[in-house]
Amino acid sequence: MMPGFRLNFAPLKEPLGFIRVLEWFTAVFAFGSCGGYSGRNVISLNCTEGANQTLTAAFSYPFRLNQEVLVEGNTTLCNRTVGETHLMGDSASSVEFFVGVAVMAFLYCMLALLVYLGYMHVYKDSNFGPMLDFVVTAAFAFLWLVCSSAWARGLQVVKDATGPAGIKSTLSLCTMPDVHCEVSEMANMRSLDISVVFGFLNVIVWLGNAWFVYKETQWHSQKAAAQQVSGRRSAPAPAPI
Repeated sequence: MMPGFRLNFAPLKEPLGFIRVLEWFTAVFAFGSCGGYSGRNVISLNCTEGANQTLTAAFSYPFRLNQEVLVEGNTTLCNRTVGETHLMGDSASSVEFFVGVAVMAFLYCMLALLVYLGYMHVYKDSNFGPMLDFVVTAAFAFLWLVCSSAWARGLQVVKDATGPAGIKSTLSLCTMPDVHCEVSEMANMRSLDISVVFGFLNVIVWLGNAWFVYKETQWHSQKAAAQQVSGRRSAPAPAPI
């Protein structure tokens, strides 16, 4: 057992500890719902000349779509030779940023809970611990806002690139008057939508927790003490008897 460790589950009954547990779960759902995603759309080519064809647009995390092959090189489609064709777009930076923030938040929650449950007596007796906790919590709230916004935009890029309009603009064959292209099967992206929802939910949760952490800091205690002194000074003096 580590020196000074005193196991106490009481902080979990308070907002400070309970919200940390909630942050731990929301971080897990955030990166778990998009980190291992893979899907595919099926494109049907209805040809006036030649046999009808089907193509598969497969894509997965981290959504480097421009590296995903839609058509192999020198493939004959609708009596035409089509060169190697890739999907358009690259959302890797936004989704990796999102997952990176989620994993770091997950790890920080575990560290914070270890301190709350085993070293709360040290945490409350020092000024540095609560102040550092507040700064990190506020920083994560900001990072969640930035990475969730970036990933929401990146997800829209994925949907546009793999949807009917994106496929038609990617595959030049679809612009031919005698070829009709349609996406006959769409990948289920519900889990990706859920990841964005949990991302913005984390913004709210971490902002809310920042207030409860702030109440543990020296800044809050000094402000409360100053308000009490100001209140005493402004109070009217008792009338003489």
